[in-house]
Amino acid sequence: MENKKPLILITNDDGFRAKGIEALIDSVKGLGEIIVVAPDGPRSGMSSAITSLVPLRAHLEKEDTDFKLYSCSGTPVDCVKLGINELTDRRPDIVLSGVNHGSNAAVAVLYSGTMGAALEGAVFKIPAIGFSLLDHDHNADFSFSKKYIRSLTEKVLNEGLPTGTCLNVNIPKGAEIKGIRICRQTSGQWTAEFMTSKDGSQKQIYWLTGAFENDEPHDEMTDEWALANGFVSVVPVKVDMTDHGYIESIKSWEKLV
Repeated sequence: MENKKPLILITNDDGFRAKGIEALIDSVKGLGEIIVVAPDGPRSGMSSAITSLVPLRAHLEKEDTDFKLYSCSGTPVDCVKLGINELTDRRPDIVLSGVNHGSNAAVAVLYSGTMGAALEGAVFKIPAIGFSLLDHDHNADFSFSKKYIRSLTEKVLNEGLPTGTCLNVNIPKGAEIKGIRICRQTSGQWTAEFMTSKDGSQKQIYWLTGAFENDEPHDEMTDEWALANGFVSVVPVKVDMTDHGYIESIKSWEKLV
């Protein structure tokens, strides 16, 4: 008899041992068959990076009823590709990524391995969600986020998403969450991004650091405003990065040469 349970593919960028991915797995238990393919160590900031110069390795860490967990030597996107193409016997119904330790709101979506994995699900035309908690602590408390993770996952499983679209979901830290806001990405940039110091040979080195500078702190439609005011932010993100509104403005460029 054909297996009618939804197949849920889970990954992250903090590694398969991270507390966040444990919380994500726990949040969606019972919604379907779960296969986890996650990096064998931290891969933060990988965006949509792939491994092309060396072979990938995957190791089955745990297997139970309706559950498999693989560690992978590659990036989050490698994990999604490997999960879809090699480690599952049917197409996943949804791809879930996270729960990331730390925010992936605003322009962080461009650098995030968590969201790179979600976008890869959308590339394969599979509904996908990236989840992040605004707490970088390796022992962060994910308990208050679980009901939002489960509700949003159920909603997407039941109703799907537009082809090529995934969701970037960020969750405030703590118990005082006011609800869910559908938002757009905040405009801003990172400033003072490097701290300089010397290595053991007294050569200059640079540590990535910095602070996010919000260009629109009072705009209530943005994800940063929602998070600052205690709401879970949900931003639809598209694989298609074309600026469609600008195409007509530069049509005349076709006659430059």
